Amino acid sequence: MSADRDIDGWLAERGVTLMDARVRARGVLEEAGLTRPGKARMSEPKLMRAAEVLTERFFQVCADPACLQVATASGREPLRVEPRTHCARCGGSANRRAEVAFLEVCRSLDVRRVVVVGGSPAVREELETKLGNHIQLRMVDGTERRTSDRAKSDLEWADLVLVWGATELHHKVSGHYTHGPPAHHHKVVHVVRRGVAALLDEAMIHLQRAAVR
Repeated sequence: MSADRDIDGWLAERGVTLMDARVRARGVLEEAGLTRPGKARMSEPKLMRAAEVLTERFFQVCADPACLQVATASGREPLRVEPRTHCARCGGSANRRAEVAFLEVCRSLDVRRVVVVGGSPAVREELETKLGNHIQLRMVDGTERRTSDRAKSDLEWADLVLVWGATELHHKVSGHYTHGPPAHHHKVVHVVRRGVAALLDEAMIHLQRAAVR
């Protein structure tokens, strides 16, 4: 015989812990003929099908407004989950939410080329990994010598330049970008807060303000 499991416990493992969400999920499983009202357990083979049904029907989402907006636009029914690690958009990570939102803003405003000046090697690697397949990135080591000609080339190439002043960044490097040709000042953002989420939040604020000017 196949083993069976407690349905509510199985839903909780998937982040469906809120009462309204649990009732809605069970209702869909009952509509699919996988369980019935009052039944507490389900066989493992049926649980595999139940997982497919829930994925097809619902977009699991946390309470973040940006995540809810994406869930609503997905064509699937939003289903609130807790903890946030079960959110299909952000996975509960502030960095991940910021990365996804930043890419969405870049797509909407046709921003394709971004230069990041500063940041630790680990953070630069993270940005390359998370963003590099979606936009073109140039990562500038803020501790290494950068000539004015190379900085000028970066400024001419980029749609957006993020100068990350709260990180490993020498003034001789940052100055090439923050005091570069006036024609490029509109694309340079000086970020004074630490963290990937803060960097990308500042970038989005700049882009959205520029878009309405």
